[in-house]
Amino acid sequence: MSKEFSGQKACIAPEGVFIIGTYDENGVPNAMNAAWGAQSDYGEITLFLAPHKTTDNVKKTKAFTVAFATKDTVEIADYFGVETGRKVNKIEKAGCHTHKSAHVNAPIIEEFPVTLECEMKSYDDETGILIGKIVAEQADEAVLTDGKVDYDKLQPIIFDIATMTYRIVGPVVGRAFHDGLKLKG
Repeated sequence: MSKEFSGQKACIAPEGVFIIGTYDENGVPNAMNAAWGAQSDYGEITLFLAPHKTTDNVKKTKAFTVAFATKDTVEIADYFGVETGRKVNKIEKAGCHTHKSAHVNAPIIEEFPVTLECEMKSYDDETGILIGKIVAEQADEAVLTDGKVDYDKLQPIIFDIATMTYRIVGPVVGRAFHDGLKLKG
């Protein structure tokens, strides 16, 4: 037997925990936590954002970074989602360190081990859809295996909307574009 829930309570998983980094018009770094986003093409990310200081900044600078929240950065990542950048300098208050991306006019937040550097392709004020071209990726060597990001080392988290919690992305359970080949015949 199944239980029915309203569409407003639907649990869609996984939902990444993305930290969007921007500079304002004075070069002050800002960050926000966003769960609604996905890779939308090779070298492209799409995020669904309500109006925030971060979206104002992106529209002005045409650039942003996307860091992946991890088990070790849960507290900072959650803070970036519960505080508004319109009232406080969240980077400063969280005690984070930043440096300017070498590729785009946006900050890299050093506490996060993997960061995408993005140019804004488009932002729609009506829908809140931000599309970015990923021009580079920075990854701390501590989360690499054979030159690739290793999720077991990174320990990225996802947002569990059903229980309002964060969860770690788990172990490998299969090989993409391979394991189903035996059913193909």
